[in-house]
Amino acid sequence: MKKFFQIGAFALLALLFAACARHKIIPDDKLAQIFHDAFLTNAYIGNGNVKTDSLRIYEPIFASYGYTTDDVHYTIGNFSKRKSARLGDVVERAIEMLEKEGKFYNREVAVLDTIDNVARRTFTRAVLADTLIRVRSLADTARLSFSVDIEPGDYLVTLKYLVDSLDRNDRGLKGSVWLERRDSTRTGVYTTTLRRNREETFSRRFTADSSHRRLRIDFLDFTGKPQRPSVTVTDLKVEYTPPTRTAVEKLYEQQLDIRIFADEFFRTANPADSL
Repeated sequence: MKKFFQIGAFALLALLFAACARHKIIPDDKLAQIFHDAFLTNAYIGNGNVKTDSLRIYEPIFASYGYTTDDVHYTIGNFSKRKSARLGDVVERAIEMLEKEGKFYNREVAVLDTIDNVARRTFTRAVLADTLIRVRSLADTARLSFSVDIEPGDYLVTLKYLVDSLDRNDRGLKGSVWLERRDSTRTGVYTTTLRRNREETFSRRFTADSSHRRLRIDFLDFTGKPQRPSVTVTDLKVEYTPPTRTAVEKLYEQQLDIRIFADEFFRTANPADSL
């Protein structure tokens, strides 16, 4: 499905048009049908079967529902003026249609990403990263202690570590990660025993809400009396992904290079009518 929707994949629509003339407002259910058909048209284009600069490929779609290109431009533009109306909801409805159809068409359409996933991937960012940390003395242990201020959303902590043969802590080492609430209490505490003499991968996901203020990482603690450590950590990363609704709204607001319609559709719009 990647290839299936390369050109128009999902959505964005931050294409808002302040129409000067009176045009029809397309009901949401009909607009979802139009988006659905546009997705399928983009899939056909994406397979290299049509040169989009030579055809007004969407006009027949609009006409089949009794609307014009101007009506579509005008309807999209008016979403910004409608209280509690979200263009994203209409797009999601179109994708749900495609997903249901996919069950009957060898799942070609069902493997589509949803706009939710596109938005979450788009706004995922690293809030902490380090490629190499070596701990060779007790004084170095602070290098593996981190505190990250957080906001609601998901946090993924990943790293690789090696406790080598020079480590003198025979009773073992452990690492802990947790969320800290505003009242300083801990939640989601996860502790792991560090394995020795081979590189290991650590990964843990946390979901924070408004009651949390920090993500804490203390990846080197001693089970017994502290002895000289020998630990190497590589590819440390903490990635933040905002809540789905927040990510989707940002996707629409920032007009990413994602379109339901191919670019040629918008070239026909009057520059004075578009943002």
